[in-house]
Amino acid sequence: MTQSVDKTAIRNAATVIVLRDRFTTPRILMGQRGAKAAFMPNKFVFPGGAVDNDDASISLHSPLNDHCAARLREDCEADLNHALAVAAIRELWEETGLILGAPGRWPGSPPPDWLGFAERGHLPDASPMQFVFRAITPPGRPRRFDARFFLVDAADIAGDLDDFSAASDELSHLQWVSLAEARSYDMPFITEVVLAEIEARGGDTAPPQTVPFFKNNDEESLFLRLNGRQLVD
Repeated sequence: MTQSVDKTAIRNAATVIVLRDRFTTPRILMGQRGAKAAFMPNKFVFPGGAVDNDDASISLHSPLNDHCAARLREDCEADLNHALAVAAIRELWEETGLILGAPGRWPGSPPPDWLGFAERGHLPDASPMQFVFRAITPPGRPRRFDARFFLVDAADIAGDLDDFSAASDELSHLQWVSLAEARSYDMPFITEVVLAEIEARGGDTAPPQTVPFFKNNDEESLFLRLNGRQLVD
């Protein structure tokens, strides 16, 4: 008998913010969720989604940098760094058709979700990713996620940045949105907060020393910072 799934349980998730033309007219990649989506229908969002069971078994060309990996491990019961990085790259590929990877041959046969990625001669590469934000969906929502947001410079994407032909239909109206115009789009509150964080970073290319964390649980909502030592308000 098929067991029911508790859709209100908090799932680990990864989101990718691809930043283009950082030093001139910065733009970010966004798409619109479907009107019938159970979570945030019609909203403009960054590519992303929940971690799959198979993500932990996918090989990476290179892992996350040590600084971001250390931040990701804070306030976590298990080390999910590898699975989160793979999930971010997979979701970016599935939802936009863009490849965050390095040239290389897969060890064995790639899983179905990665077949098109592998056919283009690349292995997923987490080394350009920067962990910049974390947020847990508040209680009472139809879906809840513990989402980690990763910033990627568009220069690290392989191939044509305007070619979305390999994208699934999960996000529509994929487009590069200028930071100056992004706030006019219908987006979730947390997306607006993350955008503000990206704007505040400006042209800073170093991994952030502290990472904002919206920690929403059944008892309270906290705004904390992951700083490599302990959680701070």
